[in-house]
Parts: sequence; structure tokens; C-alpha cells
Amino acid sequence: MLVTAKQSLAPSTLVKKFGLVLCAATLITIAAKVQIPFWPVPMTLHTLAVLTLSVALGPRLGFAAMATYLAAGLSGLPVFSGSPERGIGFAYAMGPTGGYLIGYLLASWLTPTLAASGNLLRTGAAMLIGLAVTYICGLLWLTAFVPASNLVATGLTPFLFGDLVKVALSVALICGWQSFAKGRNP
Repeated sequence: MLVTAKQSLAPSTLVKKFGLVLCAATLITIAAKVQIPFWPVPMTLHTLAVLTLSVALGPRLGFAAMATYLAAGLSGLPVFSGSPERGIGFAYAMGPTGGYLIGYLLASWLTPTLAASGNLLRTGAAMLIGLAVTYICGLLWLTAFVPASNLVATGLTPFLFGDLVKVALSVALICGWQSFAKGRNP
């Protein structure tokens, strides 16, 4: 079915997209707040939510959801992991984790763009690239707070295994959902 420009901008479509973005931003917030005991540091579900929701929603809505989440946090709402205890708003975003937030924003567009075909291998590779972008931005930012000799040990090593597990779970969720949706709509 061909969708015209008028139909794609219909009020009901815009309301649905707005609702999806708000729901996704809320899920990202919840995921950032969930703390799972893990070694060597507690694990949140932030990475899982950002990558999964971005691929599920596509580049535009995934990016919009992450941007909405960041806007809420920058405006002072305690949506970030560890907030309000570790600060809120710009004070939090300018702290050691600010680069990871920027990385998540970039990954929220890049990951679904690269995963466009939807097969298992491509989705997994796209999520690993999105994770790498997040780490690169985070580590570059972290250089302002941590000596270079401790950078990897502080900003990568403690989180890598947990994030790889989350990527695997995210790929399974996306591919499972796609298989389910194809089975319902032949």
C-alpha cells in the first residue's frame, strides 16, 4: 500500500508517533534506573533499552526517543542513572558519564540504520557498532576526568561483559519479535 505525504502527516499518525517516542523515552528512563547486582559494578538496562528500542522504532523515532530522554534529563528531571543522588540536569550531563549519553544518542540513529535488513547477523553487527560508538564517545569524554592510564580500566572493562550480554539479549528480542510479527502477517 502506497502512503502519501498527506497520510503520513495525518494527526492520528503524528499522535501515534509522539506516543511511541514518549513511551520509549519512559522505558529508557526505567531501564537507566534498574540496577542489577553485577561484578565488578552494578549493571543497568540502559544499553539494552537504547539499542532495542532504536532498532524496533527505526532511526528517526529511535533518535527522537533518545533525544526526548536527554531533553528530560537536561531539563532537570531525574531520569539519568544515579540521579538525583549524583546530580541532575546539566551538572550530571557534564560529569563523567556525559560522553556515554552522547554516544547513546548517536547509536540510537546509527544502530537501526545499519540493522535495516533485519536479519540476525546484520542486527547483531549493528548493535555492536552502536555499542562501540557509545564507548568511543564515553571514553573520549572520560579523558577529562580519568588519567589515560586508567581510562580502559575505569570506563570500559567493568561494563563490557554486561553490555555484550545485553546486546545478545537485544538481538534475540528484536529477531524474536520480527519472527513473531512475520508469523502474524504472512
